[in-house]
Amino acid sequence: MHPSAPACDHRPQIPVSVFILTKNEERNLPDCLLSLGSSFKDVHVVDSFSSDNTENIAKNYGAKFVQHKFEGHTKQRAWALANIDFQHEWVFALDADHRVTPELLAELDRVFHSIPVGVDGFFVRRRQIFRGRWMRHGGYYPKYMMKIFRHSAAFLDENEFDYRFYVRGTTRKLENDILERNEKEWEINFFIEKHLKFASELASEEISRTMENEPYLVRPSAFGNSDERVLWLKGLWNMLPLYVRPFLLFFYRYFIRFGFLDGREGLVFYTLQSFWFRFIVDVRIEEILAHKRVGAIGAKRAGNG
Repeated sequence: MHPSAPACDHRPQIPVSVFILTKNEERNLPDCLLSLGSSFKDVHVVDSFSSDNTENIAKNYGAKFVQHKFEGHTKQRAWALANIDFQHEWVFALDADHRVTPELLAELDRVFHSIPVGVDGFFVRRRQIFRGRWMRHGGYYPKYMMKIFRHSAAFLDENEFDYRFYVRGTTRKLENDILERNEKEWEINFFIEKHLKFASELASEEISRTMENEPYLVRPSAFGNSDERVLWLKGLWNMLPLYVRPFLLFFYRYFIRFGFLDGREGLVFYTLQSFWFRFIVDVRIEEILAHKRVGAIGAKRAGNG
């Protein structure tokens, strides 16, 4: 049973605002807020009209609660950046299934003892926890994510599935982790239904990037920062043949990168995330393209008529 509010630990306030996106997150939000301790005074929960106990949990932990209609992960984050009255220049962007480790809190306390100069964003290492087990292998750790930044320097690419934050300026990497641990993923139906939605989003993005020449807002680079390298790898992935690449990715993650060392949970995770999910994306790409062809033929016939 979760305590109603974080205990006082006498740690000085970190001059960083926090915002957390939620939608029916009563199973995740308490641990997320509890992990913040009393280190952050300005905490905002941006909710998409939850029907569970999310609102009461947020308010019970002293967070400021605001609701906004969900139109997509990127748009929700962009709305938060544009509309929340943050008390601080620096912002820490979290999801409800994130947990801030004590080591990261201590590091942030040191980094923000005085406001950082000459840097606009910090990458944080994500530690993926699936069904209680750390996915330590398979190339899943460490994964660096832009999570702490000056909100005036941050922007998002609304056409990108991965909805990552970017900043204009210099970035640095922090040494410690956040945990990504979604308690709802103990139910396999939740994981499957979530990734079916993601598959359609990712398929649409790949089509727009590769066939409609939709540019990224950040230049992909094999020698750039973490995000620039991810976009460069995406370009390589998009050139691989459909239906072959899910097999290649699973083999790479599970065998070459030793994903099998993550036990039974790893077998489930890599099979679903690296093979099944990517296979569904390829199916959706073909379906979307088929619908586009049918629509184009219909429009052409209507024009000739």
